[in-house]
Amino acid sequence: MKKLVLFALSLLFASSPVAPLRTLSFARESVEVTIYNQNFALIKDQRYLEFEKGINKIEFKDVAALIEPTSVHFVSVTSPASCNILEQNYEYDLVNAGKLLFKYIDKKIKVVTKEGDVYEGTLLSYDEGQLVIQTSNGLAMVARPDNIKQIAFDKLPEGLITKPTLIWLIESKSRNKQLTEVSYLTNGINWYCEYVTVLDKDDKNLDLDGWVSIDNRCGATYEDAKLKLIAGEVKRAQGEARYRDDRMVLAKESSAPQFEEKAFFEYHMYTLQRTTTLKDNQTKQVSLLNAAGVPIKKEFIFDPSKGGYRWRYYSDNNETLKEKIRVELEFVNSKNNNLGMPLPKGKVKVYKKDADGSLQFIGEDAIDHTPKDEKLRLYIGDAFDIIGERKRMAFKQEDKTFTEAYEITLRNHKEEDVDVIILEKMWRYTNWDIVSSSANWQKKDASTIEYIAKVPKNGEAKVTYMVKYWW
Repeated sequence: MKKLVLFALSLLFASSPVAPLRTLSFARESVEVTIYNQNFALIKDQRYLEFEKGINKIEFKDVAALIEPTSVHFVSVTSPASCNILEQNYEYDLVNAGKLLFKYIDKKIKVVTKEGDVYEGTLLSYDEGQLVIQTSNGLAMVARPDNIKQIAFDKLPEGLITKPTLIWLIESKSRNKQLTEVSYLTNGINWYCEYVTVLDKDDKNLDLDGWVSIDNRCGATYEDAKLKLIAGEVKRAQGEARYRDDRMVLAKESSAPQFEEKAFFEYHMYTLQRTTTLKDNQTKQVSLLNAAGVPIKKEFIFDPSKGGYRWRYYSDNNETLKEKIRVELEFVNSKNNNLGMPLPKGKVKVYKKDADGSLQFIGEDAIDHTPKDEKLRLYIGDAFDIIGERKRMAFKQEDKTFTEAYEITLRNHKEEDVDVIILEKMWRYTNWDIVSSSANWQKKDASTIEYIAKVPKNGEAKVTYMVKYWW
């Protein structure tokens, strides 16, 4: 059966005319780049090709160096049924000095040294230290690399290429011009979002600017590309990644919002409403959104459990635990708050103007992908002038029960009153009850209660409670 298949293929190639190798040099009709925030992109490149009737062998250059060869798809947009793809190859044996020398063993070369000596003859061998050349005057050993000024080769050897190249063997039913589309996945293109916010003087509102940063390290430049960005975690099978570590150039574009957002499958797609050029080894920034006057809540949070092991140690030894008071900003991603666009994950930098009107950096946090109408919380630092302490005041163990009492002390050295949220963890057992408390509290989850303590300026506030555990 195999012999029959091979015989049939040989008849196909014998009977079909093969057009000469034709390098694809036609200008792109259009190119679309869809970038995922997982360091890969989908490229869709449309070009017009002129096919001869029969079998055409076509080279397609200007593809990404980090292309995934098995993802390549070729189709005729004009007439899909008229083209039959017989073979597809990805050539990446790129030319370099070592490969040139290897290909020219037993071939003629010309070497010029820095002193002006010329050696012309057949290259017999080479290594890092020298070239061995058979000249008309005998055998010559020429030191390299510091001694050599120039090596001249007759032509580029067959099989070596200057750029990664896709090669197709395509059978066309007629001689005509067709619009074709080549699509492929490539690694080395990534995008991420960064946000810059500015608080007003009263810490009641903020202005938010979102910037998309695009890193192109894939080895190709895409001019006047249609750009789409996918936000979300797309499942991909694990494979070997290829990376380049090149210096990047930063390009920044207008601060006016330029993206249209739409839901796409279980993700979100952001489409740039114009074309843009993505140069190789370049980082480009494009404005995603601008929102002014977003209402926020600034909150002070005392959470002793953030101390980890120290929290339990100090409790069990009746020692006073000091823990930082966290400063957090909360706002809602809603249209009423001048937002409402699904926000891609990214870092958020927070600034505020000082008394001189100069912007000063006051903190940074990261957000996850956030749908519309959801809350966002930014932990931007710890309060300097508010002190929180926690101490166990009593402990009693009886048959299948524990009872313990705690005192939380908050001291405010600011020139204004503050509200501090106190979070207490009921960590000993799943069955518990607050048997006494000096203030109202709210159960937040199965093991957490919350107090809101009003602490006067230059004063202090205390909260005490007793909890009983049983099993």
